[in-house]
Amino acid sequence: MKNLVWLMGGATLLLSACENYEGGNAGPSNTFIGNVPEGVAEIAAPYQDLSRVRIDPADGCYVYQYVGPVETTFLPLRSKDGRPICARAPEAT
Repeated sequence: MKNLVWLMGGATLLLSACENYEGGNAGPSNTFIGNVPEGVAEIAAPYQDLSRVRIDPADGCYVYQYVGPVETTFLPLRSKDGRPICARAPEAT
């Protein structure tokens, strides 16, 4: 009986860990930009996917969704010379 209780508790714990963490909440910060502005598309480096771009609310810079062999993550959208592309100037601290 004791083993059954541990088995059921462990199964419940493992199943609760199957929550989808990517994206967090479904607020407006997680929506992708439909059409990237022409100016951004012109200065963006060619190796980046411009179909899944959004603005990071933390710093106001564009990020794109990178789908790699192991994980999917958001990377900063960079210009051809390697600088991040931002929609607003960084705030002074």
